[in-house]
Amino acid sequence: MSPPPTAPSNPAPPTLARAVGQFNAGEYFACHETLEELWLAEESDLRYLYQGILQIGVGLFHLRRGNEAGALTLLARGSRLLLPFAPVNCGLDVGALLRAAKRIHNCLLADGCAAAQGLLERDPPQLHRLQAPSPG
Repeated sequence: MSPPPTAPSNPAPPTLARAVGQFNAGEYFACHETLEELWLAEESDLRYLYQGILQIGVGLFHLRRGNEAGALTLLARGSRLLLPFAPVNCGLDVGALLRAAKRIHNCLLADGCAAAQGLLERDPPQLHRLQAPSPG
């Protein structure tokens, strides 16, 4: 995978806005379905951005259900996919999502499932939309 171009060269497709809303509302399964549409249709390396967000969301879904192994695996996989897209791509603060996913992952490793579930409940990772810089 070659390094992707950074925002604003990758405009956000309209479906991504729906996925962002679902992710931020904690609707990780619905977000998975929405991002899967984008991921499967995308031919460029941008597909890995969608796949990375999808996997972090599924990891959080597993955490909510008490599946510690699934949460750890998918949070790590999703984070690896997102690294080349940080800090910003498609108007999304990918760096902030990576930091939040790492915080949950580290809590899960250090303090166990119940503590990580509490952290997820109190301070869930969010996909922050950023304004594109103004021209000139």
